[in-house]
Amino acid sequence: MTYPQAEIGVFGGSGFYSLIENPTEFKVNTPYGAPSSPVMYGEIGGRKVAFLPRHGKDHSLPPHKINYRANVYAMKQLGVSQIVGPNACGSLQADVKPGDFVICDQFVDRTTGRADTFYDGPITTHVSSADPYCPVMRQVALEKAAELGIRAHRSGTVVVIQGPRFSTRAESKWFASQGWEVINMTQYPECYLARELEICYCNISLITDHDAGAEGVEPVSNEEVIRVFGENNEKLKALLYAMIPALPIERDCVCAHALDGAAF
Repeated sequence: MTYPQAEIGVFGGSGFYSLIENPTEFKVNTPYGAPSSPVMYGEIGGRKVAFLPRHGKDHSLPPHKINYRANVYAMKQLGVSQIVGPNACGSLQADVKPGDFVICDQFVDRTTGRADTFYDGPITTHVSSADPYCPVMRQVALEKAAELGIRAHRSGTVVVIQGPRFSTRAESKWFASQGWEVINMTQYPECYLARELEICYCNISLITDHDAGAEGVEPVSNEEVIRVFGENNEKLKALLYAMIPALPIERDCVCAHALDGAAF
């Protein structure tokens, strides 16, 4: 089947289920099964964009049940070469506050059992994840956030937990003691799968709460996450609408050459 071709993909997270005005919606089939929902296709700032809510349009998929391979491969089939992945996230550090954005540059994987590679053989392929987020896209995100007056941290490490449960206080304090800034349930393997397909990927972590290990705050709840994310959706959309037209058309970053020398 021939699909409309897009340049840029966006994955919607918790509380973020629409982006494109008057989109064309269509189903995509992949070798890895169906993605989380039909893809919404349209234009933003003259760029062709594919939007896919990773939890489904009605938030029916918890983090450990998302078909990450199908979602990312669907973007590849649509011709997408750059993906923006916003997430609702918790803060592990006092200076990273609810309502802040963090443009992450590293992740730590604490998930289990997720299908996290496209390369199951017979050719052994090792793709580097030393610097998993696109440096070019990150710079565009930071510049546009500054222009819009959005408080965005220039770097940060996101620790990705399995979910659907939130962390214990002991776990949260352990993560914070490592100096990691952000906690989330969906960044892995989404960002790494994009790298395996030589797709640029930029994370935008929208901080909705302080995690359970923070002193003097109530433990995180799903209701609070959705409330804060909803309050900041317009900021996120403004950033995406500014960022997408500014992304380069031609790429020569590490992401575009990720498979060079990776196969044995």
